[in-house]
Amino acid sequence: MKTIVEILLMGLAMLIGAYIIPGVQVDGYLSAIIAAVLIAIANATIGLILRIFTFPLNVLTLGLISFVITVLMILLVDHLMDGFNTTGFLAAAILAIVVAVIKMVLDAIFGVKKD
Repeated sequence: MKTIVEILLMGLAMLIGAYIIPGVQVDGYLSAIIAAVLIAIANATIGLILRIFTFPLNVLTLGLISFVITVLMILLVDHLMDGFNTTGFLAAAILAIVVAVIKMVLDAIFGVKKD
């Protein structure tokens, strides 16, 4: 049940983020949920492998490389999906930040706690 709520809230955060940020377009709530799930899967697989390989550089840049990898995963999902589009790296970077903040607020509102 908690996982379903997390997915629905992440989809809502993606939808709100796409509405706020010029250069990001999502066709609807279902597309936002699918994009959020695909970004999470990409981060958990390809992103993890990239983070392992770039660990020394990540330490030197104080985590900036992890953020860049997350943005690259957003761009990857953009290329894989028709219902989710970004205009480039800057729009995807702003989306990553805005979605993280919105998700944090939604988690606080709906009482979702990380275990």
